[in-house]
Amino acid sequence: MNLDLGGTLIAPLWMLLAYVGLGVVCARWLALEARPIATLLIYLIAPLTAFRGLTLGGPTLGYLMLTLGTFVAASLVAMLANRLAQRWFAPQEAAVLAFSAGTGNTGYFGLPVAMVLLPAEGVTIYLFCMLGVTLYEFTVGFYLSARGRFSVRQSLVKIARLPLIYAFVAALLASGVGLSVPAGVMDGLAVFPATYTLLGMMVIGMTLGRVTIREVDGRFIAACVALRYGLWPLLAGLAVLGLQATLGIDEQLALALLLVGVVPMAANVVVVAMELNIRPEKGAIAVLITTLMAPLLIPLYLWLLMRIAGLA
Repeated sequence: MNLDLGGTLIAPLWMLLAYVGLGVVCARWLALEARPIATLLIYLIAPLTAFRGLTLGGPTLGYLMLTLGTFVAASLVAMLANRLAQRWFAPQEAAVLAFSAGTGNTGYFGLPVAMVLLPAEGVTIYLFCMLGVTLYEFTVGFYLSARGRFSVRQSLVKIARLPLIYAFVAALLASGVGLSVPAGVMDGLAVFPATYTLLGMMVIGMTLGRVTIREVDGRFIAACVALRYGLWPLLAGLAVLGLQATLGIDEQLALALLLVGVVPMAANVVVVAMELNIRPEKGAIAVLITTLMAPLLIPLYLWLLMRIAGLA
């Protein structure tokens, strides 16, 4: 696979950063609040986006194994990070760090990039990898975040109220029984992926628009950067090399997995922290820094990892 990664990625990456800038403008000059938009993303836009993606992708056993694999990997990394973070950070900071450790901006950020780098079949593969990360965010990740402030029972109740889980199950059931969603409904749902990206990135900017300098925590930011741009690229590279040696995966799947590993911190770190009221401003600063690093690091990481994996 021979790609001009820098030239291919630079325009979509900077466009996503422009959405963050729009969010700052909305917070500072229009006095808009990010919290209602975060709630809208969690309870409406994310579930409908996931439902549409699953339905269009036509979930097969192979695709669902990708979803399961990324879900398990994200959950294990988050649980390990949670145990370590509790020793060094206050409960709410540890909860945000644990959530961020298991996820990346595979949706708002990674999906537009995947649509540039991959053909249609490759985008479907990436989508099912992304859904595993998204499922982690609204199950294990949401639970770990909620435990930074709520009891076990309260945290489980909050998870039970999340519609994304039910949207995921509904899409699988519809596919399993051969029920097709009417074309008119699917056409109506087509607006949600772009809305998901736009509002998700704007929430980061709207949160940053109200952040003061004293809320910058160098230790917390360093931990987030190390996890996102240190641990995850290593795990993605090892996963691709291991799968190539055992299952002989193709280039599209390999690139999809590598992309999951090199995206910046998830915007949903801010969205979930805002919904649970657990220090969203700290998450927003760390997300912005890793996102600003993305135009340089993503092409570099992908080029290096693709060479190691024999894809370039």
